[in-house]
Amino acid sequence: MDAKRLEAALAEEFGGTDAEQRVVARQARDLADSGKPKRDRGHALTVPDVLRHLSDAPDDASLPERWNWWMGALDTAYGGYAPFTVRVVEDDGTAGVNR
Repeated sequence: MDAKRLEAALAEEFGGTDAEQRVVARQARDLADSGKPKRDRGHALTVPDVLRHLSDAPDDASLPERWNWWMGALDTAYGGYAPFTVRVVEDDGTAGVNR
């Protein structure tokens, strides 16, 4: 997972602040590095995959809300995705996470 490429794609597709884009890209990279998507869904996490799934979230959702919406769906389906949710976005782009 190329976090910089994902950040740029998130900005173009969903907007949000730089910090929101960085934190969602970081969570996506951490999720991809965990190998969990490949084990659960049969393929590695890709930038197009993230964009497609975040597009399914409610239209009025912020970028972190879209991410958390998708993590909630994955957690319901497979379990173990709650640690990858975003709780707080700090101005420096870090996240409060459950790990």
